[in-house]
Amino acid sequence: MKKFWLGMSSALMVMLYGVAAFAQDQAASGTGSAASNNFDKQGWAFIAAAIAIGVAAAGGAIGQGRVAASAVEGIARNPGASSKITTHMILGLALIESLVLYAFVIAFLVYSKA
Repeated sequence: MKKFWLGMSSALMVMLYGVAAFAQDQAASGTGSAASNNFDKQGWAFIAAAIAIGVAAAGGAIGQGRVAASAVEGIARNPGASSKITTHMILGLALIESLVLYAFVIAFLVYSKA
């Protein structure tokens, strides 16, 4: 449990570290509020795209790991069905990967629209 909280606090510190880099007074920038709002919009779009890719990659990795573990367990229990299990496993892995690529495209579109 201690490692979990250490990891969570480290991740929070890394995420909040970038906030200081984006902090800038409007008077110091020398631009009006429209430029500031545009910068804020781009910053939030970048954060949203990064979170979308992170969640999709994590979910895809967990799903692929579970599929592979189940396939290996199924082949270990019934070696005669290994060809059928392998075919279905590859199909499942391809579908999981297509969902991750779809999330990548959506994140790219979100970032490019900003």
